Amino acid sequence: MEKQTVRTTLTLPSELLEAADRMVSEGKAKNRNEFVAQALRHELATLQRAEIDAALVQMAQDPDYQAEVLRMEAEFASASWEALNLEDSQL
Repeated sequence: MEKQTVRTTLTLPSELLEAADRMVSEGKAKNRNEFVAQALRHELATLQRAEIDAALVQMAQDPDYQAEVLRMEAEFASASWEALNLEDSQL
């Protein structure tokens, strides 16, 4: 299944376009379009990771969330112990 593409126009600093063209000529991408798409995917993934990291930091500092985690750990502690003992008995 082919991905849908949309034609757009970008205005870039000349040094970025020259650097991108160099990468294309070195075989890092088939063409400018592919290079820009790769760069956008990379940047979007970086931003998404940063959002996730920020959410994890916020959760780590949230006393209500931490209390909930401890409650859940206590609830699952016996099941985890049973699973560990079952695995050990099968060795």
